Amino acid sequence: MDWKLEGSTQKAESTVQQGQEGIPEETGEDGLPEGFQLLQIDAEGECQEGETLAAGSTAWCSKNVQRKQRHWEKIVAAKKSKRKQEKERRKANRAENPGICPQHSKRFLRALTKEKLLEAKHSGPKLCIDLSMSHHMSKKELSRLAGQIRRLYGSNKKADRPFWICLTGFTTDSPIYEECLRMNDGFSSYLLDITEEDCFSLFPLETLVYLTPDSEHALEDVDLNKVYILGGLVDESIQKKVTFQKAQEYCVKTARLPIQEYMVRNHNGKNYHSEILAINQVFDILSTYLETHSWPEALKKGVSSGKGYILRNSVE
Repeated sequence: MDWKLEGSTQKAESTVQQGQEGIPEETGEDGLPEGFQLLQIDAEGECQEGETLAAGSTAWCSKNVQRKQRHWEKIVAAKKSKRKQEKERRKANRAENPGICPQHSKRFLRALTKEKLLEAKHSGPKLCIDLSMSHHMSKKELSRLAGQIRRLYGSNKKADRPFWICLTGFTTDSPIYEECLRMNDGFSSYLLDITEEDCFSLFPLETLVYLTPDSEHALEDVDLNKVYILGGLVDESIQKKVTFQKAQEYCVKTARLPIQEYMVRNHNGKNYHSEILAINQVFDILSTYLETHSWPEALKKGVSSGKGYILRNSVE
């Protein structure tokens, strides 16, 4: 027993002597050498990091990511604040003006428009666009016609009393059909009739009125029992009296807009005067007259100043 203790004492003394003979190491506050302290700190750091990642808590992010995250949080907070202010503004506006109806949501307005268009199919005025003459037009003219159809449909959706629109002579393999799909977003979901049949075979001939600038008869009124036809041609077409001759071929009544009765030529530098309108302009005239029953108001809406005509009362 004494031998073991003596050996331990000698071993400890030799260790101390070796430490004294070598280069002395610096010790920390806890009495451990500094090297051991650094190893201990690194080990603890690795353990804590491992525990953090294992626990699924916040992982380390770069300063750039943190800056972007703070920027995004500011944007979200600003949007919430703006919505809150807008809500309070509408609430105050309703309190000040109790008789005014609140603004409707876009979903409600779309449903209301759809309901009006479907109602027009059964009880509203009807308008046909004759597209059986697309072979008379160039590609540029077809593109312009597709744009006019889009604007016509947009105006009809906004009308208080819309027409029911029917595209006749409209084959799915025709160039005009391809142009409508290419230029008009959502064309396949338009609320209107599309048929390959000719307008003369869809409705009784006595109910048809073909609107053409070459007619001798001025349109006096918009009759809900009539079906009005617009020829699918554009201004640049070099063909003359195409729509008028087609109407005569089927013995269909023709009419022109009463531009000559309510408007006069206006002097301009180009000396240009034309009664030929785009189909969307003709539609705006018909739609405005249906709401106001005033040809001057309707013609003012659809006949642009570039056509070289102004209302008679504007001259007087």
